[in-house]
Amino acid sequence: MNNRPDYIAELARFACDTRLRDLGEEALARTRWVIADSLPVIAAGMQQPEMQAFMKSHLASTGGGLAWVLGTRRRASVSDAALLNGTAGTWLELDEGNLHAKGHPGIQVVPAAVALAQELGSPGDELAIAAALGYEISSRISRAAKIKLSVHPHGTWGTLGAAIAVGRLKKFDEAKMMELINVASTMGMATSRQTLLDGSTVRNIFTGHAGLMGLMAARLVECGFTGERDSPASVFGKVLGDEFVASKVTENLGREWMVAGGYFKLHPTGRYVHSAIDALEDLLAGVPGGRLDLARIERIEVRTYKLAAMLAEKRVTSSFGARFSVPFALATILHHGGSGLAQFEQAAVDTEAIQALAARVDLKEDAGFTARYPAEQICDLKIVLAGGKFFEGRCMIMKGEPANPHTTAELEGKFMQLGVPVWGEETARRLLEGCMTLERIDNFGTFADRFNL
Repeated sequence: MNNRPDYIAELARFACDTRLRDLGEEALARTRWVIADSLPVIAAGMQQPEMQAFMKSHLASTGGGLAWVLGTRRRASVSDAALLNGTAGTWLELDEGNLHAKGHPGIQVVPAAVALAQELGSPGDELAIAAALGYEISSRISRAAKIKLSVHPHGTWGTLGAAIAVGRLKKFDEAKMMELINVASTMGMATSRQTLLDGSTVRNIFTGHAGLMGLMAARLVECGFTGERDSPASVFGKVLGDEFVASKVTENLGREWMVAGGYFKLHPTGRYVHSAIDALEDLLAGVPGGRLDLARIERIEVRTYKLAAMLAEKRVTSSFGARFSVPFALATILHHGGSGLAQFEQAAVDTEAIQALAARVDLKEDAGFTARYPAEQICDLKIVLAGGKFFEGRCMIMKGEPANPHTTAELEGKFMQLGVPVWGEETARRLLEGCMTLERIDNFGTFADRFNL
C-alpha cells in the first residue's frame, strides 16, 4: 500500500535512518539507564511466587534459547524471554515511566530488544538506538492520542514500541517499517485500568504481551502480512481513544527526545502515589526526629490531581493492590519509618495498625492541581494530631522527574539493592558497568554469555 499518511512515512524514515550520535548525550545517558534500570527490576519481580510459577509452567512446554530469563539463571527463546521478562518487570512497580507518554515505554520495549540483541549478536550501539527509537515513536503515538481513562496504557501502544525496536535490530527498510507501524498498532490489548484499582495481577501480563506481540508483528511483516492504511489513528483515536492528532506525532522529531523526559522510581508504588510520598517526606522533614506518634494522628488530609486522587482504596487486601493506594502508602511509611519492598508486602497489608491508619486518610482531588498536571504533580498533605496541632508538606514536582532528578548514586543504589540479592554483588556491579558503556560492546550476545542471570 503506497498511500500511507505522511507522518507514518516520516516515522519509518526516522526509525531506519537515525544513528546513535543523533540522540545527543542527554538522551543517550537516559537510554543507558532505561535499559540498566529495567534489568534488576525484572529480576526482582521474577522472584514473586506467581512469576516463579508462571516461569516454570511456561518454560516446561517450550524449547531453549539464547535470551536471559532474568532472575532465573535460565535461557529461553526471544519470544518467551520477552513475555516473561516484560511481565515480571511491572510486578514491583519500580519500572521507568514517562508522564508525557502517559505510561511506561521502557518496560514494554527493553525486554524484546535485549532478547533479540542477544540472539542476533547485535552491537551495543544498535541495541541502544533500537530501544531509544521504540521508546520514542511509541511515546509520541501515545502523546498524540486522547486514550480513554478506562484503558490501562500497558499493552497498547507499547506493542508498537517493541515492534519498532525489533524492526530496527532486524534492519527493516522504510517500506517494511511503515508496514510494521500499521501491523503492530492493531496488536495491542483491550486493557482495563480497573485491574490496578482492584489490585488484579493479570494487569502485569500487559507489558509481557507488548514485547511478545512486537516480535510477532515483525515476523508477520517479514512473511508479507499487511496493515490498514493508518492504524495508529484508527486504534488510538477511535478504538482505545477519542482523539488522535497526527501532527503531534512528528512535532520536533529528532530534536526533542521523549526518553529524556522520563522518570525513574525509588518507591515500589504506582507513579501517582509518589506525589503523596514526596509530600509526606517534606512534612516529616519538619517533624522533630522525623517520626510522629501514630496514636495521636486524628486524620491525614491529601489534596492532589485527579489521577492520584483516584488511588483512594483504604482497605487493600493484597500486596499488589497496596502499590496503588495512597492511603495505604502513607500509612505503611508512617508505621515503618520508610518505604521499601517490605513495606508493601503481604505482611504489611495484614498489619491492622496500618489498615487503621489508612482509614483515617481523607483523599480528594483539587481541580486546580489537575489543571496543572502533567507539568506539575502537586500534592498537599496535612496531618492533624489530637489537640489540633498539625504538620504540612507539599510536592510540586515528583522526585525522579527530569526537573527533580534522582542522583546517579541513588540510581546505582537501586540497581544494587535489587540486583545483589539475586545475582551477587560482583555480577551486579559488572552488569551495571556494561550497561553504562553499552555502545562500546561489539556483540551483545557475547557480552550476555559472560553472565548467568
